[in-house]
Amino acid sequence: MSDIGQILAARDRQSGHVRQTPLLSSPMLDAIAGRRLLVKAECLQHTGSFKFRGAWSAITGLPEESIRRGVIAYSSGNHAQGVALAARLRELPACIIMPSDAPWPKIRNTQELGADVVLYDRVRESREEVVERVNAVRNLALIRPFDEPLVIAGQGTCGLEIAEQAGQARIDQAEVLVCCGGGGLTSGIALALENRAPGLRPRPCEPEGFDDVARSLDAGTIKTNARVSGSICDAILTPAPGELTFPIMKRLCGAGAGIVVSEEDCLRAMALAYAHLKIVIEPGGAVALAAALFHPDHISSDTVVAVASGGNVDPSMFRRALDRLGSDAKKTAGASD
Repeated sequence: MSDIGQILAARDRQSGHVRQTPLLSSPMLDAIAGRRLLVKAECLQHTGSFKFRGAWSAITGLPEESIRRGVIAYSSGNHAQGVALAARLRELPACIIMPSDAPWPKIRNTQELGADVVLYDRVRESREEVVERVNAVRNLALIRPFDEPLVIAGQGTCGLEIAEQAGQARIDQAEVLVCCGGGGLTSGIALALENRAPGLRPRPCEPEGFDDVARSLDAGTIKTNARVSGSICDAILTPAPGELTFPIMKRLCGAGAGIVVSEEDCLRAMALAYAHLKIVIEPGGAVALAAALFHPDHISSDTVVAVASGGNVDPSMFRRALDRLGSDAKKTAGASD
């Protein structure tokens, strides 16, 4: 089980390898949100998402003898790229199992980082079974995307940064909204905040139809999604919260913590982030910002931190988001931050 000690150790191993991402703000976004809004720009992390933190933590934290043949992972794209880069930097072979409907730029980028990509049909096949079949021959070290203590610890370093940056801004009370799939980032951040900034409350945010974490927290037991695909928020589509991550979220987030947003909310948030923060966010990485901007009734604090967890967006999807600048973003398009 991950704890603050593992998170601090992960931060030590990250020194010189992982970027400290900024906490951004805009008066225009504050006005839309109706409160002070800070955006943790993990879209500026290596490989374009927070996933490099967990990948580096795992690859540098596992015993040398267990990874000498290389590593294997399954991912729709962001964990894939994080593991591929971490393995490349450590001069290790990497094999990544990816769904065939993953955005092509994510598949291409993973390959260009040197990983061997094996595609599968996520509707008809189990990714775990594909890994087992491939690994029967290759015998590589499996790095799970969220249900792995070293990965959770690596993601927790984002929480350490939020705590430190909030402290520098003299913020001791806030809600921290986190884009949530299996819960690795949310649980890691929650553990870090519990220790370093207990006045900052972590809250998982999910797309409609894939709100397994919110429903699980409300029920007090793990619930699954009826579907495994069919949302533009591909980066955070998981069947259910993890066996390791759920108890952490249950204890530190609790019932009623989850916020669920629509795909339209995500597209609008992407457009506004570009217009006012000059950052590019993918749909799954915009879920927390969408919650902060368009679901004010679910937030009680005067300050909210939204984690922009990833920016690996297909150009056509980004153009689709920018079309929304003609609606609510247009109202402030001529203003200067």
